Amino acid sequence: MSDHQRPGDEGQRPAAGQGIVQSDQGVGPWPGGRDNWPDDDRFDPELLEYGDRRNVVDEYRYWHVEAIKADLDNRRHPFHVAIENWGRDFNIGSVVRSANAFGAAAVHIVGRRRWNRRGAMVTDRYQHIHHHETVEDLAAWARALELPIIGVDNLPGSVPLEHREFPMRCVLLFGEERAGLSPAAQAACTTIVHITQYGSTRSINAGAAAAVAMYHWAVQHANAPAAGEPESER
Repeated sequence: MSDHQRPGDEGQRPAAGQGIVQSDQGVGPWPGGRDNWPDDDRFDPELLEYGDRRNVVDEYRYWHVEAIKADLDNRRHPFHVAIENWGRDFNIGSVVRSANAFGAAAVHIVGRRRWNRRGAMVTDRYQHIHHHETVEDLAAWARALELPIIGVDNLPGSVPLEHREFPMRCVLLFGEERAGLSPAAQAACTTIVHITQYGSTRSINAGAAAAVAMYHWAVQHANAPAAGEPESER
């Protein structure tokens, strides 16, 4: 078996040669059967035969995981995402998923090596993920690459994210859901920003905060199309 599941996960194989059927669960087998398979080693024979039900963009349909990851490596953005993991935070999976969506260079898990991958929705397979035992280890790594660490937490003295220009090369650091940034993490940051809120809750979900911060970086630095313009070719 390859690194994916067959269509429907029910053991029901579609007839080879049927047309590609786009649905909420992906696409069916490559049309025309094996005689029409592309001559390209990026494509996975099992996906070509049984269909591709993964949550990937159309460009990557039928590709091997490693081929997708290699292609992403050619255009990842130069910001990193780091999150503290002292109590096995369930939000880490959603942070990884957002990091993949916004093209982060890598995700760094600080603290516990094990983390709950369910929220990542398998995107961790396409993302570079590194582990650091301590915040100090992360900070030393960032200093070696001259990457400023920007903390995201609604702490006293933090500045509004909405009025802050992010460096193109940086690390966005997030604390755990309940505790926020640890004292060591706060000390490692060159600045700490918070997301302005307008309701009654004290804070928003850590996974949501991470997505907002990554989007803020992308608005400033990513090559997003202007209104009414088509998205550029990948």
